[in-house]
Amino acid sequence: MLTARVCPDAGGESRFDTDSAAARAARSPVSFSAGICEKFVGMARLFGTDGVRGVANQALTAELALALSSAAARRLGSVGGHARRVAVVGRDPRASGEMLEAAVIAGLTSEGVDALRVGVVPTPAVAYLTSAYDADFGVMISASHNPMPDNGIKIFGPGGHKLDDATEDRIEELVHQGPGDRPVGASIGRVVDADDALDRYLRHAGKAVTTRLDGLTVVVDCAHGAASVAAPQAYRAAGANVIAINAAPDGLNINDRCGSTHMEALQAAVVSHGADLGIAHDGDADRCLAVDARGRIVDGDAIMVILALAMQEAGELASNTLVTTVMSNLGLHLAMRAAGVTVRTTSVGDRYVLEELRAGEFSLGGEQSGHIVMPTLGTTGDGIVTALRLMSRMAQTRKPLAALADPMQTLPQVLINVAVADKATVADAPSVRTAVAEAEAALGDTGRILLRPSGTEQVVRVMVEAADEDTARQLAVRVAEQVSAVR
Repeated sequence: MLTARVCPDAGGESRFDTDSAAARAARSPVSFSAGICEKFVGMARLFGTDGVRGVANQALTAELALALSSAAARRLGSVGGHARRVAVVGRDPRASGEMLEAAVIAGLTSEGVDALRVGVVPTPAVAYLTSAYDADFGVMISASHNPMPDNGIKIFGPGGHKLDDATEDRIEELVHQGPGDRPVGASIGRVVDADDALDRYLRHAGKAVTTRLDGLTVVVDCAHGAASVAAPQAYRAAGANVIAINAAPDGLNINDRCGSTHMEALQAAVVSHGADLGIAHDGDADRCLAVDARGRIVDGDAIMVILALAMQEAGELASNTLVTTVMSNLGLHLAMRAAGVTVRTTSVGDRYVLEELRAGEFSLGGEQSGHIVMPTLGTTGDGIVTALRLMSRMAQTRKPLAALADPMQTLPQVLINVAVADKATVADAPSVRTAVAEAEAALGDTGRILLRPSGTEQVVRVMVEAADEDTARQLAVRVAEQVSAVR
């Protein structure tokens, strides 16, 4: 594959022993800086497919982080009905996370919300801990697989669920409005460090293990990210012999030629160590891709096929249905059809997969990129949980990963990312529409073309699947050239 988005209620006691006094009724109006507000005027929708992202200290400033968390506190801090409101705050290890964490906490506490700081943890840990700590909502500071200069803010609602579009839109409205009255004195939020946060999450993740991993050797690429401590610890606890690479984050090396977007080092390490498999995570560990013993990549589509067949065998695949996105390879659809499994398709983004899972009460869904969601084990994509379940299947069947992945025969797929000035309108350009129509005619029933704007980057993705790679590449390049030419 080529890779060329309410007024604070401050009364009551803290649930985390912050030594708070009785809340004072006094509140003081605060004006919103016009200079800060100007940064938001004329911007496109702040929220993409996975929160708010941008270059830290440019598009995603401390001021914006404070305004977002303040707005989230006003919208979400009122729904739990607790006397003292609480938000979980976590981050990945990139350097700008320290600055943004401080700004997020300032925004929360300025609205009378206690900030429960959980430190450097995977994104799915924040989702789980939001529920486990009975918090009103959670905030994760991460740009996931994006390069180090970027950062992002993801917000989880009650129970650790990602927000729907309407809630995000309301938070954005509140960002533009600026704050109203703010608490003073004892009504200001407090900050508490949750020292047991990672241990609690790892105990939860361990529930994914259905068969002990004793005797299994795995190389895990932690992307110098949030998985660096959590993933090796989780896999060793399950019995695996773990070789960790790219597990020394310094704030600057996250996703730097490593992890799920650069798997060459993992492929080489699996072969050189004679390991049974490799696992690749991204910067915030919500993704899982794999490598078989011969160094061949097993992507999210293949992992979903493996897990779907395992769950079908165990009678755990609800309604005999798998939920995936429009980006999944045709090979997945063919494999599932052969097994009698229905495939439901959504827009790109694990939030949309999760919405479909919840609506249909299904039990498995995910994305080709490695976001896999199993609602009985979490409310969002979890790379560590996915890896544990995948390795459990290997241990249970005593089959190598390559054999388990055999039912998934991937059709050649070419993906080209094209940087554009306005990703929202490119597909409507006459030259692009003509190029797409010509590609569709050339493919007929033997493949497909998909053109879509990225939800997290200023690019348009051109994806073509065909019976052979040369055809897919030629058609993808032809369409990508027309996309690039749009001004």
